[in-house]
Amino acid sequence: MAEEPAVPVVAVVGRPNVGKSALVNRILGSRQAVVEDTPGVTRDRVAYDAIWRGRAFTLVDTGGWEPSAQATETLAARVAAQARVAVDAADAVLFVVDATVGVTDADAAVAAVLRRSGKPVVVAANKVDDAKAEADATALWSLGLGEPAPVSALHGRGSGDLLDLVLDALPDAPAEAEAAHGGPRRVALLGRPNVGKSSLLNKLAGHERALVDAAAGTTRDPVDSLVVLGGTTWRFVDTAGMRRRFRENQGADYYAALRTAGALDRAEVAVVLIDGSEPLTEQDLRIVSMVIEAGRALVIAFNKWDLVDADRQRYLEREIDRQLRAARWAPRVNISALTGRHVDRLAPALTRALQGWETRVPTGRLNAWLTSLVAATPPPSRGGRLPKILFATQAGIRPPHFVFFASGFLEAAYRRFIERSLREEFGFDGTPVKLSVRVRAKRDTRSRAARAGRSR
Repeated sequence: MAEEPAVPVVAVVGRPNVGKSALVNRILGSRQAVVEDTPGVTRDRVAYDAIWRGRAFTLVDTGGWEPSAQATETLAARVAAQARVAVDAADAVLFVVDATVGVTDADAAVAAVLRRSGKPVVVAANKVDDAKAEADATALWSLGLGEPAPVSALHGRGSGDLLDLVLDALPDAPAEAEAAHGGPRRVALLGRPNVGKSSLLNKLAGHERALVDAAAGTTRDPVDSLVVLGGTTWRFVDTAGMRRRFRENQGADYYAALRTAGALDRAEVAVVLIDGSEPLTEQDLRIVSMVIEAGRALVIAFNKWDLVDADRQRYLEREIDRQLRAARWAPRVNISALTGRHVDRLAPALTRALQGWETRVPTGRLNAWLTSLVAATPPPSRGGRLPKILFATQAGIRPPHFVFFASGFLEAAYRRFIERSLREEFGFDGTPVKLSVRVRAKRDTRSRAARAGRSR
């Protein structure tokens, strides 16, 4: 396979609440970045695919950059560090400034860092909603980064001209291709808040790729990272913690939940992280059900295993048998994101789940198995009649989908029996299996006879 050319990267930086994410959404043409009036909604660096004038590039939205945040233990300092990493990895920088406020001390400090970086910089004078406000943009010349481009992320005014400047700032080819090509498998990390998803991603990546904080809900945007695990490159996506009820989410949390659902839709396999040191919760079960309903391969990882003693292990096994019956087929891995214990076992579990997700059974083998199954255990009668299963075919994979053609309705219990037998025979570890039944239409012999009599 020929290697694709690397896509240029544009880092979007600026102090909190100047409209970076709103401008990203305007460029993308859809609401993908979480936006709220509260400063600091975006915390991690988040990548989006964008295209302008037929040229593809990657936009990296970052958290609000406060250069004065020096205390390494604070969340604000780590947000600033993420922004610096984005600039270092970018081919060009889009520096967003609030034109209605003018140049602040924080803006000037960011500008100084950008000048030292040596990267091409485009200054976006945001919130220039009309011609009267264009005079405000001229004050941004003092940043020493060239002519500011007036734009309104809210109304879209000047966004096309701004994008033209961004394309002009990009090199013909980026200095270094950081992304791995050839289609790494996409893995969504799911779980309730503060269960250790970002800690696991950081452990796998080998550095602080996602922000970790004791406060639940630190992650709001899906954060992706290429990780080499088991000799294979995977694209892991950390997501916002799923709360008790979707309707309980408000503001940024509501849109973060939408982003999480979107990340699952784009993934091939999901790792549902569960705190093994605590009893299973309704949220845990709901997240597992969400993965199954989405038709994605599934691996269940019990985190914080370093805190699980022998008594807790016995209770957990009972909880799994009682509450996770619908996902017995999912590979289970006991890990510790904090210490790194057994995280290497994720790779074979993911591979196994994806193999099951993409398994196709030849029609001849499927029907030979079905004939033996029905002969040994025929379907229960319904209304005094015994339905016959005529034949079956596999309609698709990812996940496996089987269609059974029958002469009558098949009870739900018998369908579950077929699914269990399918798994026993063919595997399908780590994947939901979809079953459909098509009932052959009955011929109305009396109507046909009556029509024949009238024709005579």
